[in-house]
Amino acid sequence: VQLQASGGGLVQAGGSLRVSCAVSGVTLSNYALAWFRQAPGKEREFVATMGWNGGTVAADSLKGRFTISRDNAKNTVYLQMNSLKPEDTAVYYCAAGAFGRRVDGYAYWGQGTQVTVSS
Repeated sequence: VQLQASGGGLVQAGGSLRVSCAVSGVTLSNYALAWFRQAPGKEREFVATMGWNGGTVAADSLKGRFTISRDNAKNTVYLQMNSLKPEDTAVYYCAAGAFGRRVDGYAYWGQGTQVTVSS
């Protein structure tokens, strides 16, 4: 199983960015797919998840700015990030596994992609 995150980069505050995660080795429709993030010196935190049936949950603090989506035909999950803030700066990780907000609910992880938001 491989998850390959991409699309990170440097963006100004208020800007938008979409990160992608290409998944291989599993049947995408059988898993929940999620995004987590980890800032320097902080624990990995939940961002958003999408179940196999399309249901989504986002972190309360990110609702309205971050949106998760998936394309089963392309085996890819996306995270659209709008109105970015400097505090959104982190390494963003995609994961596949059981639905939920917990890190230990996901068995498969990508390598992460760096998102840096400048003020």
